Amino acid sequence: MKKTEGKKVVLITEVKSESLEKKLDEILRKVGFKAKGKVLVKPNMCMPGYVPGAVTSPKVIYYIVRLLRKTSEEVIVGESDGYNYSCDLAFEKTGIKDAAEKAGGKTINLSRDKLVQVSFKDKEFKIKRLFLPKTLFEVDSVVNVPIMKTHEFTVYSGALKNLFGLIPDRKRIFLHPHLNEVLFTLYELTKPMTVMDALTAMEKNGPTRGTPVEMNLVLASKCPLALDVVATEIMGLDWEKISHLSYIAQKTKFDRQNVKVVGDSARYSRKFATPVVDLPVEMQLKIYQHALLTKMFFSNPNFVKILQKFVSLYRSLRGST
Repeated sequence: MKKTEGKKVVLITEVKSESLEKKLDEILRKVGFKAKGKVLVKPNMCMPGYVPGAVTSPKVIYYIVRLLRKTSEEVIVGESDGYNYSCDLAFEKTGIKDAAEKAGGKTINLSRDKLVQVSFKDKEFKIKRLFLPKTLFEVDSVVNVPIMKTHEFTVYSGALKNLFGLIPDRKRIFLHPHLNEVLFTLYELTKPMTVMDALTAMEKNGPTRGTPVEMNLVLASKCPLALDVVATEIMGLDWEKISHLSYIAQKTKFDRQNVKVVGDSARYSRKFATPVVDLPVEMQLKIYQHALLTKMFFSNPNFVKILQKFVSLYRSLRGST
């Protein structure tokens, strides 16, 4: 391991379904992660039902929890409420609650947890504080289990973007105008071990409306930024043009030359189709540029439901995805 000393290591592993548990065990050992004490596992549950490529596979959660339980005291799988759906419903409908409990873990709705106020240290930040779940400060480590996918509002969603779901407020959408600052703060707070579920990825209009892509891969790293950079390279995306990645890279003085990739990234590379920016997406992107507009448009869930009906009608008439 002399060649990797001092470098940020990213593992790329091809996985077949019959060898998933064995491969995950190997991955955790190779990356040098051993669970101790209490562990929080953060899946991607961006919708109240399981859709491959959008939501972390329950099978991946099952095996990760089972492996972590071998050396830890407790494994908690945590997620927050969505804007218009309950996390409790999502845990049930995605199968993640059942998978976690069968593996010896438990689930927690972070939106029902006690809150801890975190003040931002950077004076340049436009927002000064966040309220985060108490559980986040009671665990010994965080294991982040995102999906590899494109995203119609951030181009790409992976390890760092998945941390956004740690914010328990279901109206965290208000923070989109400050997304880079928020993700950087969450990254600094959690320093998560990341195991990316890229068994089935997603292209085009993720995070939920995209097209599933069979990749049969798992990526892993102790550095979520390094993992995201390697994932975007596999997907044929320019990470330096993805706002939150370039921002966090600049804040942390990230050097791509200091990343050691274990696995043949070129072999698994596939050019992902990027999101189609139709009129509704374009308008929402413009709204996200202004904090006041974001709050105006998304303060009332009933108003948003009406807008969503108009958007669905618009897309059906135009034959959009």
